[in-house]
Amino acid sequence: SQGASCLCGSAPCLLSGCCPSTYNSTVSRLAFSFLLLLGSLVSVIMILPGMEAQLKKIPGFCVGGTSITIPGIENKVNCDVIVGYKSVYRMCFAMACFFFLFSIIMIRVRSSKDPRASIQNGFWFFKFLILVGITVGAFFIPDGTFNTVWFYFGIVGSFIFIIIQLILLVDFSHTWNQSWLENAEEGNSKCWFAALLSFTVLHYALAFSAVVLFYVYYTTGDDCTEHKIFISLNLIFCIIISIVAVLPKVQEAQPSSGLLQASLISLYTMYVTWSAMTNNPNRKCNPSLLSLVNNTPSPTPAPGQAVQWWDAQGIIGLVIFFFCTLYASIRSSNNTQVNRLMQTEEDQGLAADDHEAATGEDGVRRAVDNEEDAVTYSYSFFHFSLCLASLYIMMTLTNWYQPDADYQAMQSSMPAVWVKISSSWIGLALYLWTLVAPLILSNRDFN
Repeated sequence: SQGASCLCGSAPCLLSGCCPSTYNSTVSRLAFSFLLLLGSLVSVIMILPGMEAQLKKIPGFCVGGTSITIPGIENKVNCDVIVGYKSVYRMCFAMACFFFLFSIIMIRVRSSKDPRASIQNGFWFFKFLILVGITVGAFFIPDGTFNTVWFYFGIVGSFIFIIIQLILLVDFSHTWNQSWLENAEEGNSKCWFAALLSFTVLHYALAFSAVVLFYVYYTTGDDCTEHKIFISLNLIFCIIISIVAVLPKVQEAQPSSGLLQASLISLYTMYVTWSAMTNNPNRKCNPSLLSLVNNTPSPTPAPGQAVQWWDAQGIIGLVIFFFCTLYASIRSSNNTQVNRLMQTEEDQGLAADDHEAATGEDGVRRAVDNEEDAVTYSYSFFHFSLCLASLYIMMTLTNWYQPDADYQAMQSSMPAVWVKISSSWIGLALYLWTLVAPLILSNRDFN
């Protein structure tokens, strides 16, 4: 019955949602993240070279040289170029709608006593059917203005998700630093401090090397002034946050803050800077990795030429995305500022006596409800984050490209550059706020 303990991991418990528990709260986040990663994998497959011929077999998707009617350009659409892009947009549209729907449904769920909590933690077969149904329907959406409108939705969503990724990296580095400092206090302190120092130096070395490479290869053209400004500003900002992180007053207010977090954030900032510059439509300011290796100019793709969706920054972006998605599903942090930004509670684990109660007289481990008083994370915000993640993966897989006016070729644009750079600035500002907030708002409890 509702609120009673049940076999931990049993199929009836998970499918019916009868046991909103610590076990279920973690499993629910992992299960929803698995659905996101599954959809992302399908999107990756759809955009692989050679899949165009298979996608064009979808009825009405791309027939006779055109997809569903686009006024003024009938029979002119280059399906070999557009079909992969269209497929990813529709797959990610379905995922975004799915998670946004659950974000709306789960608004103001306060505890497991709310009937909607059972929907969050169970009925997985039906959730999967809903996602499949939305996906099938998405492939029948006419073109027209859909691609353009959804491109701007993708830009806005990705802008926010890049900031969320940085917040998650702040939280990860905080937990990492705190864990190793505790290990150093328990014994063999030299070894643990040496490890912390090694990773900190490695992060800064990679970030500084990236800055040098950026100046060498991405600022050589006459029209690359923006790149010089981006690189210089982000270098200055990274130096500032590194200095602030070790100020005596900041250390006094937050003993666990330090250069490990600042170095990791600096490295991520340089990645976002690189990712932004690779979207510059000016090929003189945006050399491809292959052209750098071969020391040849970057060719401009001709209309009708197959699109190279995969590049180094896109692959690294996918790796960071998968890591942040997994971490968001299992995170348990005591960083107050980050928890407030991510809408999660500080203490998400069971107490010792709860662990004892989780094992019955028959020796079988049973799940125990720890959300009767309050949920351990915001269900609605979690789904909203996955909705944004769906938009981010859509933009990453398509390299933030747009079709040209005749739907004959894909092209990058400056709005994508500015969105990425501005998100890095806002992310750095949020990290700086997590450092100085206890000093500015001294009358509030940040411990």
